[in-house]
Amino acid sequence: MIREARRTQNSKQDKIQVVKSQPSVNSLREGQEAIYIAKSNRLERYRKEKGRLWVSYMDTDNNYTVNKDLNVGGNLNVKGHILGIQYQFIMHNFTDDLNTDKVYLPWSTSSEGSDMNSAQRSLLTPYKMTLHKLYFRPETLTDGTANFTFGLDKQDDGDTSVDSIATSTYEATLSSDTMITVNKSDWNNTPTIEAGKKAGLFVQSSSDSSGTIDWYVTSVWEVEILN
Repeated sequence: MIREARRTQNSKQDKIQVVKSQPSVNSLREGQEAIYIAKSNRLERYRKEKGRLWVSYMDTDNNYTVNKDLNVGGNLNVKGHILGIQYQFIMHNFTDDLNTDKVYLPWSTSSEGSDMNSAQRSLLTPYKMTLHKLYFRPETLTDGTANFTFGLDKQDDGDTSVDSIATSTYEATLSSDTMITVNKSDWNNTPTIEAGKKAGLFVQSSSDSSGTIDWYVTSVWEVEILN
């Protein structure tokens, strides 16, 4: 009788209970559901099914937070703004005899030069930006043993003094018509420039590595868009 009464009582209990600690796969029975209010005040619904823990989230303000990847099989239609880290690429191609001078890369047209005091050789940063990758490819080289130093400089708002943010030197043998990649981890400092600065990218060769040739350069940036 006691066993039957307990079974009947358990069968009448609500399947969904509000719990004070976050459920785990070991804390729930098969088929059991539980509601948990997280520290972020988001309602979380858990269910154990086929030995796995399933969870869905509910909010009161119509905002929905995805803590991991969001996979979209069809179109993504957005009426507002996409905020957060976005990736943008910029072309810096130019034609020059690079010799051993410090050359600032163009951000528009192909007007490289010895300084960043030019509309073609500077970018006024609208957001905080981090140089994710820099791709660099020369045409025919006469000296493939030259070292190439890349640099990210800035001019602060209100002055024209040039401040170094980060540099990176490529010392391996460079071949004609062959691309090299400078990664974010290859710089001596984190190549990040804050919003509202003038940014300048330069390259400098350790020796006269070519005549007048085409240089193909593309930068990829992590752009932090918050509003």
